[in-house]
Amino acid sequence: MRPAVPLHADPGLQPERTVLSWGRTMLLFALVGAVFLRWMPYYGLWTLALAAGCALVAGGIYLTQKLRYSRQSRGIAEGRVEADVRAVLATTCATIALGVMGLLAVLA
Repeated sequence: MRPAVPLHADPGLQPERTVLSWGRTMLLFALVGAVFLRWMPYYGLWTLALAAGCALVAGGIYLTQKLRYSRQSRGIAEGRVEADVRAVLATTCATIALGVMGLLAVLA
């Protein structure tokens, strides 16, 4: 069996660190969604929408991981890596929206 050919020659393994960071973000969204489900007896169906929102964000991160890794590896090989501004902005907006919805569920 032949060893896998690395996609990049980065000694700091920057694409791997980035993928791990996005993986932690995905797991945290899933965890927060589970916490929202535990709130359902106290705060009603709002929490179901919150959990669904968390699941959508976590699923989106999961589905784009391979593309994100290959794009960063290619960028390192070509000598130009661009930040994934859209993904960061989408995650930030989702976090703010879920936070506002959580506050509305608690205060309403």
